[in-house]
Amino acid sequence: MAPILQGVRTIRLSSWNGFHGFINSGLRNPHTYVFRGQRQAAWPLNTSLDRAASLLTFPVNPTRHLEQFSLSTRGRRGTNPQLLNEAELWALGQHYGLWTPLLDWTESPHVALYFAFKERSERDRGTRAVFALSRNYVVERSAVIAKAHAQSPSRPDIVEFIVPKSDENSRLINQRGLFTRGTLGVDIGTWVRRHFRRETRKAVLIKMVIPELRGDRLDVLRSLNRMNINHLSLFPDLGGSAEYCNLRLSIPGY
Repeated sequence: MAPILQGVRTIRLSSWNGFHGFINSGLRNPHTYVFRGQRQAAWPLNTSLDRAASLLTFPVNPTRHLEQFSLSTRGRRGTNPQLLNEAELWALGQHYGLWTPLLDWTESPHVALYFAFKERSERDRGTRAVFALSRNYVVERSAVIAKAHAQSPSRPDIVEFIVPKSDENSRLINQRGLFTRGTLGVDIGTWVRRHFRRETRKAVLIKMVIPELRGDRLDVLRSLNRMNINHLSLFPDLGGSAEYCNLRLSIPGY
């Protein structure tokens, strides 16, 4: 088993077929983790707002950004729309493409694998990744950090888990989805290494690096489709239906 350095363990699988075995036998207490798939293993775990802010030449004010979104949604959420708190408003914006400080996760490792492989890579080869983040360890450490900064008016350097209760995002329900919110400009990997600097026993963040050879993506999607993990089940709307049919047409044996 790969060592744990600063709370992070990196697992390099020999092929995508090894993913199922690692989840079933190599990951202790998988129900205590949340998962995220990314098309390129080298990408950091940062948010859309962080990515946008890195390209802008002026400071980003998340509060004003959210206020502008809230004003812009007036009259566009149907009759008598449900009142949303700040976290739910961010989550709604995330659903519709707003740059937000939220990062998408799922309780299902196989749903995360789907999102790692659902889009083509540039040359149909390289490495993709699925991340597993320990909810328990992060919540415990964030509580300690928040307590130490209780007298400060600024937001402490914590990672929060957000599970919106609004009914406006059916995709989130089907994907067993939730979000994390950290500090602006600090990706999750950096946060874990910062606050678990001496940790060599607890795997707070696990990065599963999955090699891709030509044809692997289609095999992964076919395998997950047999498990009923596909656009039809994860995106319960017309867009999901259309994409599912496109995959049925383009992938032999799907």
